[in-house]
Amino acid sequence: MNFFKKALDFYINSSIHVALSVFSLFRITELYFNFSYDKSLGFFVFFATITGYNFVKYAGVAKLHHRSLTKNLQIIQIFSLMCFLLMCYFALLLPLKTLLFFVPLGVLTFLYAVPFLSGFQKNLRSIGYMKIIVVALVWAATTVLLPIYAGEIPFTIEVYLSAIQRFLIVIILLLPFDIRDVQYDTISLQTIPKKIGIENTKKIGVVLLGVSLVLEFIISPNTHFRTVFLVFFSVLLFLLMRAKVNQPKYYSSFWVEVIPVFWWLFLLI
Repeated sequence: MNFFKKALDFYINSSIHVALSVFSLFRITELYFNFSYDKSLGFFVFFATITGYNFVKYAGVAKLHHRSLTKNLQIIQIFSLMCFLLMCYFALLLPLKTLLFFVPLGVLTFLYAVPFLSGFQKNLRSIGYMKIIVVALVWAATTVLLPIYAGEIPFTIEVYLSAIQRFLIVIILLLPFDIRDVQYDTISLQTIPKKIGIENTKKIGVVLLGVSLVLEFIISPNTHFRTVFLVFFSVLLFLLMRAKVNQPKYYSSFWVEVIPVFWWLFLLI
């Protein structure tokens, strides 16, 4: 049991879980717009997500405690380096135009972690509303616009609506995390729950879910996809409404983040 818990903690803390969620959303776009899966781009997105998230989470920690890193953090650093090298390998297999499209997203991720504002004291992560917007923007662009552009699929109104829907869904997925972190965030970090309260945050999430549902019936190619989305909608609504400050350890970090994976798997059935 202890081994299973350690394995699960590593799976989550090393960002494999969040990378699988991003990869699932990437594959959902492929299914919705019916184009061939680009294996090199898919693996590039997967390993780039692990690299980016671990850089954001652990760069500052490693800098402050580089002489006394815990064994777990050292393992994650080695794992992150391996993922970075794999990301570079798959990047070499991609066309230059695809990599250039990804560059602004990589820059946003870099600025999310590295201080460059207010005399190099603040980064994008330290700005309350900007934090959630940047993450949602990068996820939406990576999982919708990037595969569409790489696959040379026309940018129709359905593509843009799908990107907007994905942006809203990612914001909703992030709200339980922000609710959880109310007790840890500094006073200066004005996240949505700290600014307007937890109940109002949930109301905003419900409104965004409603908009996403309307968009689904505009862009969805068939009844099966709509049915699966209704299941996805119901589960996400349930988890959002039950989110609280003192939530179980894996509530957001595992159960909320696994919803896109189930969305993708149910579409394949």
